[in-house]
Amino acid sequence: MNATRAVLVPDLAATRIYLVRHGTTLLNRQHRYRGRLDVPLDEGGWQEAWKAAAELRDSKIQAIYSSPLRRARDTARVIADATGIATVVDQPGLVNLDYGRWEGLTPEEASTADPEAYDRYLAFSDDAACPDGELLLNAAERTLLSLHVLQLLHPGGVVVAVSHAVIVRFAIALVTDSPRPEWRRSLPNGSVTAFDVTSDTIRLVRAPLAVG
Repeated sequence: MNATRAVLVPDLAATRIYLVRHGTTLLNRQHRYRGRLDVPLDEGGWQEAWKAAAELRDSKIQAIYSSPLRRARDTARVIADATGIATVVDQPGLVNLDYGRWEGLTPEEASTADPEAYDRYLAFSDDAACPDGELLLNAAERTLLSLHVLQLLHPGGVVVAVSHAVIVRFAIALVTDSPRPEWRRSLPNGSVTAFDVTSDTIRLVRAPLAVG
């Protein structure tokens, strides 16, 4: 009888994922939580989308994914046009945090309405949740899961994923050694953050420089 030969399957190659924050909306300029509200880009937001597209034009992009919200989809469509990608695919895991009762509020209004919940939100504590909304850790975990899904779909490839500020910040916070209270880093609209993702690791390659 011939001995059975063990076949070692190598780990899938790292996939470069460019995680892009969508362009600006009116509610961004008013410093109000957008959450799942489906608000459009404003004029400056379209310009930021084109700036991100110019940055990524020569990156050999193979596919583009987006949060299903309009502001992210429109940003992704601009990048797709610049990089020659025909289709933008929705990735539900990239949708914004559900801010619950805080949607449409400013941070000051949210803090006044729910001071203890807001303090936990700022600290990114394990039990932090938006009232009537989403647990932060759940949103952070679906963010990382989405990155791994994209890696499985495009092993060794290069993809763009357009999402929201809080989602990009979750990804950065969970894959680095940064203290959680510092998770709300400066992240301009239209900015590009790069990750290398394998089947079991996510590595931050490049994050936008702090502004101001």
